[in-house]
Amino acid sequence: MKLERATAQDLNVTMSIIRAAQVLLASQNIDQWQNGYPTKQIILDDIKNKESYILKSEQSEPLATTMFSIRGEPTYTKILGQWKTNSSTKYGVIHRMAVAKNHRGKGLAKFIFSSCEKWLIQQQIPSMRIDTHKDNFAMQQLLRILDYSYCGIIHLPSGDQRLAFEKKLFS
Repeated sequence: MKLERATAQDLNVTMSIIRAAQVLLASQNIDQWQNGYPTKQIILDDIKNKESYILKSEQSEPLATTMFSIRGEPTYTKILGQWKTNSSTKYGVIHRMAVAKNHRGKGLAKFIFSSCEKWLIQQQIPSMRIDTHKDNFAMQQLLRILDYSYCGIIHLPSGDQRLAFEKKLFS
């Protein structure tokens, strides 16, 4: 498997993976991603910013998608709680991660996290932050397995709350 930057040619398959994830979340009564988010324009912006990634098999089959950035996340500046690293510390962030329907349960999300964390370590960036919906128990379980610590609650521009997690990769 290889996690590579997505291009505009990957837009349709990325949106297909995301739509399937929206259906899964709805079936679990999770209102995350149920309001049209993320839109094609958001994904195109991720691609333009070189922050959209697609996980492909050795045969180039699309398996999963994510947004990965080190530019900082504006909604993380205020937290009801406390991050593990201070506000001036650079960090990575993962958003909009989804696994293709026929590839769920194969450890692909773990592979994405591991790939991004390895890159951060190589760049001497000491932590990864992520947020998730309070009802997204599968993601919360994955974060616990991967040694992410719950840090508090952040608010999206819409006012919706998200649970915030961080993992220190080194001291």
